[in-house]
Amino acid sequence: MRNDVVCFTCYWACQKCLINAILHWLGRYALLNKIREIFKFFFFYFKEIRNESHDYPHRVAKFPENRNRNRYRDVSPYDHSRVKLQNTENDYINASLVDMEEVQRSYVLTQGPLPNTCCHFWLMVWQQKSKAVVMLNRVVEKESVKCAQYWPTDDREMVFKETGFRVKLLSEDVKSYYTVHLLQLENISSDETRTISHFHYTTWPDFGVPESPASFLNFLFKVRESGSLDPDHGPVIVHCSAGIGRSGTFSLVDTCLVMMEKGDDINIKQVLLNMRKYRMGLIQTPDQLRFSYMAIIEGAKCIKGDSNIQKRWKELSKEDLSPALDHSPNRVMTEKYNGNRIGPEEEQLPGDRCMGLSSKTQDPVEGSNESVVRKRIREDRKATTAQKVQQMKQRLNETERKRKRWLYWQPILTKVGVMSVVVVGALVSWTLFFQQYVL
Repeated sequence: MRNDVVCFTCYWACQKCLINAILHWLGRYALLNKIREIFKFFFFYFKEIRNESHDYPHRVAKFPENRNRNRYRDVSPYDHSRVKLQNTENDYINASLVDMEEVQRSYVLTQGPLPNTCCHFWLMVWQQKSKAVVMLNRVVEKESVKCAQYWPTDDREMVFKETGFRVKLLSEDVKSYYTVHLLQLENISSDETRTISHFHYTTWPDFGVPESPASFLNFLFKVRESGSLDPDHGPVIVHCSAGIGRSGTFSLVDTCLVMMEKGDDINIKQVLLNMRKYRMGLIQTPDQLRFSYMAIIEGAKCIKGDSNIQKRWKELSKEDLSPALDHSPNRVMTEKYNGNRIGPEEEQLPGDRCMGLSSKTQDPVEGSNESVVRKRIREDRKATTAQKVQQMKQRLNETERKRKRWLYWQPILTKVGVMSVVVVGALVSWTLFFQQYVL
């Protein structure tokens, strides 16, 4: 009797475990289905937005003299909203002024500067009276150069002779996923100087999204707290590689959060469509659109008065941890290599190159451990980048050697193949003829 009770108890325990396991896997299956449905929704939602977006003329970007000023062939500023450089022979730069009047926000969305457009970039910053530059890409991503090194990374200054500007690094605050540089921009002809904040988000993957809305929102609110987005100043300069994906996400989230603060009704889709009237292709992927919604929902908690939310963002983002290396590669390397994913970069024309060169080396100050650590991090970054570029060179050389070998052997192998077919055909024909003759 006791054995029967024990067996019965074990049986029901096993059944219970089996039922729990089935329920667990059913729950996971249901969760996966929900996730698939969410991604499916944003895929079609993004497609709908893309189909409803208007296309406007962008003829100036296609002028022959402007081809080498575009990083990608299929990302051009519209003629009606492009930023025009003043007091220059050629007023073109691949940048668009996105003016959201309803929230008193203006953004200049632009591509990552090329070696031959860095001088135009700083001229634009000066003429637009901008207080800050928001950079959302790394200089090198997936072994491709996405942006020229247009700001100094050590105790050197960069001089852009063509447009007459000098840039100095005043300070650097390195966090785990972003870095804030304080730069001095000097107009050489007038000796006037301005302080420019450079907010560099260093962990946002190309065509992807940050790990969590918390880190992105913490970064966005850092930019906001600096006053750089206020209407008292010129428009903030926002760029990634092409100036449409990550830059569009940043601008959309900030605009929608301002609308929430003002108590306005929000139609995120309509806001994005309005922004796309100023610059083509803002937000490049369904995943970036989904992330924008997540960030807006999370940011709304702070606006509604949750005083602890920003503290939680800071804790979740772990900004005080040691940063990953390879945030800013060697400037010289970035002048020579530029990769892209959307379309090949135009070949640079001779005589249109204005990359700043270090003209003056200041005496390094190493009075604190922090400066020593920062210097070591910069050296590690440069060494890592130099190694990556060298590896890229080796792979390119190896690919070229293989191509040349193939071009050399291709006609020989073709002839050998043809001769083999002829010989085999002759042997088969002779064999058949011989068999018929014998019979």
